[in-house]
Amino acid sequence: MSTDYQQIHFTSRNVSILVSRGIKSNYDFRVHYQEPGKRVRTPKHIHLIIDLYRKLTGNKELTMKLLDHIINNIILKVRPSMEFPPRIQIFSQEHVSQFKELDNYGEYSVEFLLVVTELIMIQEKTNYPNGTMNLRLFQKLRNGADIFEVVSTATFTGR
Repeated sequence: MSTDYQQIHFTSRNVSILVSRGIKSNYDFRVHYQEPGKRVRTPKHIHLIIDLYRKLTGNKELTMKLLDHIINNIILKVRPSMEFPPRIQIFSQEHVSQFKELDNYGEYSVEFLLVVTELIMIQEKTNYPNGTMNLRLFQKLRNGADIFEVVSTATFTGR
């Protein structure tokens, strides 16, 4: 079975951020990415959280500001998608510059994190309009919850 990917964004580091159709709702989608020379991958919450922990180690103050931005300007503002492919609703290159130093820590660029996180939040709002799992996850990380609690939330499968 082949997957039809649609490119949503192409980062300054030449990473394609893609989506494919999902099965949970009419407008459901899955988020993927492809780095140059590598296969298509599907990021999970835990990948983002581990990268943010690495950024916290490198520059705690700036990472806290990034987490505030993710919570207040992405998670709390995105809306469900009523089309496929979904559109980026909030991300702007201007958002990247204030956090650019964090590109020195972790695997993912700030641009990548902001776009992928936004798409994951749009997906959650599309499939679970009243869902708060992602909001709680980022709040726990921002508020200094212990690593067990944050990782447990990031890897929760609903079972």
